Amino acid sequence: MQLFLISGLSGSGKSIAIKLLEDSGFYCVDNLPAELLPTLMDNLHQAGYRQIAVAVDVRSGSSVRELPQLIERFRIQGIDVRLLFLDANNNELVRRFSETRRRHPLSDDTRTLPECVQQEREMLASIGGIGHHIDTSDLNPNALRAWVKSFIQLDRARLTLLFQSFGFKHGIPLDADMVFDVRCLPNPHYNPFLRPLTGRDAKVVEFLEPLPAVQQMYDDICGFVERWLPAYVDDNRSYLTVAVGCTGGQHRSVYLTERLARHFAPQQQVLVRHRELG
Repeated sequence: MQLFLISGLSGSGKSIAIKLLEDSGFYCVDNLPAELLPTLMDNLHQAGYRQIAVAVDVRSGSSVRELPQLIERFRIQGIDVRLLFLDANNNELVRRFSETRRRHPLSDDTRTLPECVQQEREMLASIGGIGHHIDTSDLNPNALRAWVKSFIQLDRARLTLLFQSFGFKHGIPLDADMVFDVRCLPNPHYNPFLRPLTGRDAKVVEFLEPLPAVQQMYDDICGFVERWLPAYVDDNRSYLTVAVGCTGGQHRSVYLTERLARHFAPQQQVLVRHRELG
């Protein structure tokens, strides 16, 4: 059996993820208390279901903290369990709730909305690092659907190396394990002909590739990741997110992210994301 668990902060896009999994043929259950997961899995196994997706979050109360132990229990039983944890920065979550006028699951007469968001983050801290972490702060729904779709197609038996470009002016990704700052490199933005292009366009590549500083930065990042990747594998990590940031996330970081992904793809399971390109 295959079990996808969806968790994360309220307002981070869990409903989008669970609907995508349902459209992909999974039997989906939303807002299930964690302690009921074993019973659900037994019943669905007897009914012949093989692909299940369940959303478990703070709506289930304190039982959400039992997820790490339940995941280990399921894996011992031979169930292929994957956890997708969706996140977003506090300001973005507050904005989403304010715009939709929805009630936060932890809201009452004593806490403000920002306090509810922060309390929820603290309640979920123990499970945020055991699954595939996606920061949805700057993602539109279509981009999130594409990211979730790529996640469910991964081979869980191998570590997934995810290279992500971003712009520092929009904030550092919450899901990054390694962050490299490439703002010191020459910026194609100041060339009016290159400004509307991205690091995937040939003209920008032709501008950046011959520069010694760009080559040195690439070599240093590549060497660092290669040197420490075995340690993450030995630590039984399933996912490693390497974030490369420039000012706007359009040229330099995109170019280096694409180049790094090409280098590691023959040996590793690689995903590429460009946060600011949508």
